[in-house]
Amino acid sequence: MTFGSDQMNLLSISDLSPQEIGAILDRADDLKARRGDPSARSILAGKSLAAIFEKPSTRTRVSLEVAMTDLGGHTLYLGKNDLQLGRGETLPDTARVLSRFVHGIAARVYDHKTLEELGRHAAVPVINVLSDQEHPCQILADLMTVRERFGRLSGLKVAWIGDGNNVCNSTIIAAAMMGMEIVVASPPGYGPNRKILDHADRLGGGTVVVTDPVKAVSGADVVSTDTWVSMGDEDDAVRRVEAFRRYQVNADLLSHASDGAIVMHCLPAHRGQEITDEVMDGPKSAILDQSENRLHSAKAVLERFLV
Repeated sequence: MTFGSDQMNLLSISDLSPQEIGAILDRADDLKARRGDPSARSILAGKSLAAIFEKPSTRTRVSLEVAMTDLGGHTLYLGKNDLQLGRGETLPDTARVLSRFVHGIAARVYDHKTLEELGRHAAVPVINVLSDQEHPCQILADLMTVRERFGRLSGLKVAWIGDGNNVCNSTIIAAAMMGMEIVVASPPGYGPNRKILDHADRLGGGTVVVTDPVKAVSGADVVSTDTWVSMGDEDDAVRRVEAFRRYQVNADLLSHASDGAIVMHCLPAHRGQEITDEVMDGPKSAILDQSENRLHSAKAVLERFLV
């Protein structure tokens, strides 16, 4: 597990500085406000993005492809059966060859080491659009949504309820970078990775990890959750669902949050498991705004790395 500032690639949210995150969010706000402005089509005119997808996707694929189109660029969707990797071509060779054709590579992969190897050998920027370690593009959309609702990030309390997964990891790191308090509530054995917590501490955070979801949500401004069974964890599904039963985000749990709290979920949601219909479709839900902001933040990221 590696971290650090990589100015060419976006593999971890900490490859950006807090100032760069702020600038990307500002740009995303601007692009959202003037969507449909024909002048935006000149931003990435003539640029191509190779989008490698080892995992299925709705929001990530659609947001990337529409973002590139809105900015005048072109996306090549490359599923797991569309490349010669399955026939033995190496990642370094794939990275070197794609670098001769395209201006950037976005990859949605199982193993974060795949991204690191692509990043080492590609001569163009590599963007993490999901790995088992982090999901930085999701977190930028989340931060954008929180800032839209509260007008700020610093000083807010985030409660993460559920699995200490890749989205949780990036949330922890981003909270440390942007001056947000974060409390994670997970069942024993399913909390965030110790190396993620240590990395966040070095960035100035102080993540609190508990097993009591009520304690985590108490006074929270943002209540965030995700599926209990991520892609790749299907073999452990029965045990996970049992372990997470009391970590459902429902009206009773949400009653312990601050009066103006919002609820977030990166989707897809398993309604009736990690979140109830009442909360997901209720007045505190920011989930659809959060989903839409994947598009606008993706535009700002693509402009930052491909121009």
